[in-house]
Amino acid sequence: MRNHHRFAVVTGASSGIGVAYAERMAERGYDLILIARRRDRLEDVAKRITTKATRAVEIVTADLADAKDLSRIEALITEREDIDVLINNAGLGALGPTSQVTADALENLIKINILALTRLTHAALPGFLRRNSGTIINIASMIAVMPTPSGAGYSGSKAYVLNFTRSLQMELAKTSIIIQAVLPGPVRTEFFEASGLAAAPFPNELFMSAEQLVDTALQALDQGELVCFPSLENASLWTGFEDARIALSRALMQSGRPATRYLEKAQ
Repeated sequence: MRNHHRFAVVTGASSGIGVAYAERMAERGYDLILIARRRDRLEDVAKRITTKATRAVEIVTADLADAKDLSRIEALITEREDIDVLINNAGLGALGPTSQVTADALENLIKINILALTRLTHAALPGFLRRNSGTIINIASMIAVMPTPSGAGYSGSKAYVLNFTRSLQMELAKTSIIIQAVLPGPVRTEFFEASGLAAAPFPNELFMSAEQLVDTALQALDQGELVCFPSLENASLWTGFEDARIALSRALMQSGRPATRYLEKAQ
């Protein structure tokens, strides 16, 4: 990722991973557009960043689950020609057994984790394609490849983020636009508290700080690693997973007939 003294947009920028990305992008020489619901938090983040670096920091309050607010942010991204980086970090958990999570909470999760991420990416792409440059970082989760009985909506939404990002990588392979998916494990943020859990369902030693996560993900980006599992020591496990997926995909395209095992049972 090269610095052209242009803007990086960070959603969910008032806490945790979003703050860490904002700080690191400022250190890399980017001016910032920080988006979140809580203006007081955004002002604190902006003040902290501008005292450390001579960077322009614009703050925009918006609830990305609100259609009008989302449209406003889409217009901002579409109209500006000085945006080089979009970091889709805003996300919700709505954790717990699906029967015990409210339908409204699940809908809100889908609006933030899927709809907002998709629409903001879509808003950024025309400008990036015109300039044949730009970077989009989508924050998924390791749970994207780990279905769980206590986070069906969350797992499903992050599987969408992974597949959406991987498909965009294929679409844009012949351009200079970079799309990265980051799939963290547990991170020390307000995430579990905001999801309504009294305590995180993981031992403390599995947690990474937001700063460690962002530093790792940006190092991966610099190295050309477009699907980043920050805590995965053995990278061959991911390549093996991908090889198995490709083999399955090829096997699924061999025939349009029912598999033999179903025909045998029907006889």
